[in-house]
Amino acid sequence: MSHSSSSTQPRPLARYGWDDTYEHAFTPHLAAGLIPARIVRAERGLCETVTDAGTVRAEIPAAQQGDPLAAPCTGDWAALRPGTADHAAILQTVLERRTALVRSTASRTSHGQVLAANVDTVVVTVSLAAPLKHDRTERMLALAWESGAQPVVVLTKADECADAASAQAEVSAVAPSVDVLVTSAVTGEGLDVLTAVLTGTVVLLGPSGAGKSTLGNALLGKPLLATGAVRATDGKGRHTTAWRELLPLPGGGVLLDTPGLRSIGLHDAQSGLEQTFADIQQLAEDCRFTDCAHVSEPGCAVLAAVEAGTLPERRLESYQRLLRENAYAASRTDARLQADREAAKKDITRHLRATYRFRERQQ
Repeated sequence: MSHSSSSTQPRPLARYGWDDTYEHAFTPHLAAGLIPARIVRAERGLCETVTDAGTVRAEIPAAQQGDPLAAPCTGDWAALRPGTADHAAILQTVLERRTALVRSTASRTSHGQVLAANVDTVVVTVSLAAPLKHDRTERMLALAWESGAQPVVVLTKADECADAASAQAEVSAVAPSVDVLVTSAVTGEGLDVLTAVLTGTVVLLGPSGAGKSTLGNALLGKPLLATGAVRATDGKGRHTTAWRELLPLPGGGVLLDTPGLRSIGLHDAQSGLEQTFADIQQLAEDCRFTDCAHVSEPGCAVLAAVEAGTLPERRLESYQRLLRENAYAASRTDARLQADREAAKKDITRHLRATYRFRERQQ
């Protein structure tokens, strides 16, 4: 039987997003006796994958775990060396990613961490049962735009909000060029509209307590994701999702649920920030100076908009704060790379000196 995704019998992997482009890219791996797989979960040197033959647990070689940005993660397409009676399957290589949702590591080091790969739609979840935090929404949107995927803002728990329409208008003002949808997993409000705009691999992004898992279950049509109660004191929930996992959606596509994120640090997200704050970018085109920082410069169109009340001062402050954070993360990355280069040079020098000393002793 042909395994081509264009045949009358498509690969079972098609349910997980496999297409002709991946089929073509996999040709050399197929010739080497490897099989295609999509990573469902990856943790501690092992990963759970889905293949044409079903679920396969594979080992991740140590060489592929060193760089957090390159390490296999949920959503990656991979080439597996099939297991034998004596040895488990081995993840041989990861195919080139189309998109990647990257944040700085929780420790705020100079390293980035890939939350999900090959994502098509990022659903930024915002709970209407708690006070709106626009700074956090803007941060998540920058992350989403930078990934290369299409963001969608979903306002959850509309059944617990007295004026969802006003909240929708408020959030829309901080999410230019993004659909902002009102939903309720309890009443079913907005779920049909949301389902219509979701495409491909869909990732749910947001803090604990935002209703991601409940929303995910509504989209899946089954209670497959664990949910938990939210504390009344601060509106936060427990991290009921402990890892990322992929689940096929009934109408096509794949759902990727992520743990609630306590912190979302930016990592090399300049383009994402420019798209998130497209309104400020547009205003800046009329500034007198091309390198205007929008602080106190004369002829600043952005400050003029703040003065006129057409641009909230809070939004400009959020933009400048995220720009500083992103610049700092970039400088830390540059410093780390420079340190790595210097360390490599020192290793080479030590090796050469040891070689010369050895030769001298042989003479």
